[in-house]
Amino acid sequence: MPVLVKHLRYLSVGAAMAVFVACAGPAFAATPADTLVEGFAIDDIITLDPGEAFELSTAEVTGNTYSLLVRLDLDDTTKVKGDIADSWTVSDDGLTYTFKLKPDLKFASGNPVTAEDVAFSVERLIKLDKSPAFLFGQFGLTGDNVTEKVKAVDPLTVSLTVDKPYATSFVLNVLSSTAGSVLDKKVVVEHAKAVTPSDEYKWDTDFGNDWLKTNSAGSGPFKVVTWKANEAVVLERNDNYFGEPAKLKRVIYRHMKESAGQRLALENGDIDIARNLEPGDFDAAAANKELATISAPKGTVYYISLNQKNPNLAKPEVIRAFKYLVDYDAIGATLIKGIGEIHQSFLPKGQLGAIDDNPYTFDVAKAKELLAKAGLADGFTVTMDTRNTQPVTGIAESFQQTLGQAGVKLEIIPGDGKQTLTKYRARQHDMYIGQWGSDYFDPNSNADTFTANPDNSDEGKTKTLAWRNAWDPKELDAETKAALLEKDTAKRAAMYEDLQRKVLDSGPFVVIFQQIEVAAYSAKLKGFRLGPSFDTNLVAPISKE
Repeated sequence: MPVLVKHLRYLSVGAAMAVFVACAGPAFAATPADTLVEGFAIDDIITLDPGEAFELSTAEVTGNTYSLLVRLDLDDTTKVKGDIADSWTVSDDGLTYTFKLKPDLKFASGNPVTAEDVAFSVERLIKLDKSPAFLFGQFGLTGDNVTEKVKAVDPLTVSLTVDKPYATSFVLNVLSSTAGSVLDKKVVVEHAKAVTPSDEYKWDTDFGNDWLKTNSAGSGPFKVVTWKANEAVVLERNDNYFGEPAKLKRVIYRHMKESAGQRLALENGDIDIARNLEPGDFDAAAANKELATISAPKGTVYYISLNQKNPNLAKPEVIRAFKYLVDYDAIGATLIKGIGEIHQSFLPKGQLGAIDDNPYTFDVAKAKELLAKAGLADGFTVTMDTRNTQPVTGIAESFQQTLGQAGVKLEIIPGDGKQTLTKYRARQHDMYIGQWGSDYFDPNSNADTFTANPDNSDEGKTKTLAWRNAWDPKELDAETKAALLEKDTAKRAAMYEDLQRKVLDSGPFVVIFQQIEVAAYSAKLKGFRLGPSFDTNLVAPISKE
């Protein structure tokens, strides 16, 4: 890289961080006219590599920095539309999908977007074998066959061959997930590091994974300038973007955990958008004539999970007892008022087959009866890992109190998002309280993670929520896979309804509510919209008066 180019890049990063530092100080009169500053709890970010990242905050960054073959149609979420794909066809046997790319597209680097980049991105995803790989692994892709199954037919044509004739909507929706991000092969290879060759897949680089933890190689409307853990993510406009250019030059996600702090910063003009407001602060912002508010249902559910490695939590009676020990009414009327609604099944409303059943109510007597049947009439002690943000902390404290009424002593172990997720993913928890956002807008996204667990050993590679909690529901796994092959929409919906009721009855998940995402923002902003998922909170359309 020429010295001058390097110098300009460093200058750009320095300027971006200077803006962040200024915004972080007290009594900053207004954010810059060309910069959007969002207060957001981003402590869950572990990496920015779309082949590795599986966190909600990262999904938003990825959704604004990478393009996809196809993207969810925000005006009709039952459909997808082309992003870099101009058109596509499906073979008569339902196995091969062929995509024609839009011509003359460029990555942020200036390199052309080609079918080879698409094929490389899928190969990289599968061979890295990080958490998101299982999404494309559902198509039967492995390290051994991916180069045969995903091919660049010509510079603007790519084909994908799946192993079974799945419902077409399922395949397209998976392609619209962040795991389907199309990466600049040339840039990624330039930053790849040599590693010990894998005996299984015979590749000997990290596919740029180390570099992509803090950088981007996409063709979306923005590019990553810098990320500092628990401080900020800074994006800059990608002037090579093929769509309508972003209205603002720069976007800064400033890590702010506390709702009250976000509201105060918004009122003072230190930030443009407050993203994690609790009910009281949201109401106060709504009453402020200089601010505007917005809310939208999200494909995200909050749940408490019970690790089946714990012998007490593995008892069926204990699982059911805990579902009767949540004070749903009190939580709904206070902690999640306006930001969520009680919802006890794993499919969020709005997705095919979602049910409205809420069979559990707060019933201490019923819970005590079940605990006695489990041989635990005197209760027991258990821990729960809890991200130290609201409303999670408040729900955990409420649950601690209601469990105590049945003789169960709950110890809350607080931590930031990265700490709690890392422990949870290693299956080292007793209980965990968190949120799950659909990776793609198809019922299989949640059905698969809550019911599938093909290898329940600690070495298992399909690390679904069922696996994380050591739950092995083999019969439900089979039913979930069968639903993928059902082409009749009504029959497929009925299959998901049945799966939800079975998990409600016996699954080690206490689903509490579905999120209604809210935000307050400066009335000077135009074009701000919350999408149905975190990777569809798009910032390119936002402008300032």
